[in-house]
Amino acid sequence: MDIKMLVTIFVVNFSYITLNTIRFMLTMKGYRLIAPLVSMAEITIYVLGLSMVLNRLDNPLNLVVYALGYAVGISVGIKIEDYLALGYIMVTAILPSSTEQLNLPETLREHGYGVTQSFGAGREGERMILEILSPRKNERSLYKLINEKEPRAFIISYEPKFISGGFWTKKVRKRNN
Repeated sequence: MDIKMLVTIFVVNFSYITLNTIRFMLTMKGYRLIAPLVSMAEITIYVLGLSMVLNRLDNPLNLVVYALGYAVGISVGIKIEDYLALGYIMVTAILPSSTEQLNLPETLREHGYGVTQSFGAGREGERMILEILSPRKNERSLYKLINEKEPRAFIISYEPKFISGGFWTKKVRKRNN
């Protein structure tokens, strides 16, 4: 058993899949320059790793280590993407109407969030609806701030694909240039 070869196979596939996960996230977020550059490194590493395994199929452990590198690479790639927190999120917070005195929209604006406030009717009466745009890196602190002010808030979040106009236009335009 060649331990050095097994470690090399693991590291090569781990690196490939980590880059693959990051490249996919960059592509989905619209990073048109860096995503292709990452893909060049990614495919080079992929070919190297795959050839190492295919040339040594006589040892099934090589394939197991290759698969292990794949699994660990996905996990680490996801953690890196979470750490980078690229892009923006749109959060809808639906609050009981009795929370108007909390002045949550103004508190959120003071913390730098873009907030649009409206009212709607829910099963149990009138509700305050807040549409909040935030960089993903501030997502957890936004949820914490909302829950501190109104623990009964119903919160839904999603990632917008296109942003135009309004409070955030200049910030988004800077990122795309």
